[in-house]
Amino acid sequence: MSLARDPDFLHLLVGSHARLVGAPLLPEDPEDDDAARARWLYEDAPFCVLAHNTDADPRFIYANRAAQACFEYGWDEFTTLPSRLSAEAPDRAERQRLLDAVARDGFIGDYRGVRIAKSGRRFRIESAVVWQLIDEAGTLHGQAAAFGDWREV
Repeated sequence: MSLARDPDFLHLLVGSHARLVGAPLLPEDPEDDDAARARWLYEDAPFCVLAHNTDADPRFIYANRAAQACFEYGWDEFTTLPSRLSAEAPDRAERQRLLDAVARDGFIGDYRGVRIAKSGRRFRIESAVVWQLIDEAGTLHGQAAAFGDWREV
């Protein structure tokens, strides 16, 4: 099953964000069920959300439509892409330092960095939150990022 609109994956994203960052990822709407919230996050959220798994060379497992538009990959391409390829080779060491800090501290709340789209277009992410995807039992599933600000480089 695709994670795009999966309520269980939504629960992992928002639950780990709330526990580690101490703030909600999504606005609470008591009338929305998890399926509706998962659909909104994937299809309509005005900010980017991405996640990668725990493989030795992590690959993306989630990218909402805003992230797909920003990085210029569709779902099928995105979810086979090693996440290191979201940064140009010279920027990968800086990206790895970020991921190491997130692994150590649980999250970073003010990340900035240059990323590259499929077309080669470069853009700077501003004020991103990057956090560990850890379920309620303490199992690590990867890392996720959310950002709403970026500008062309």
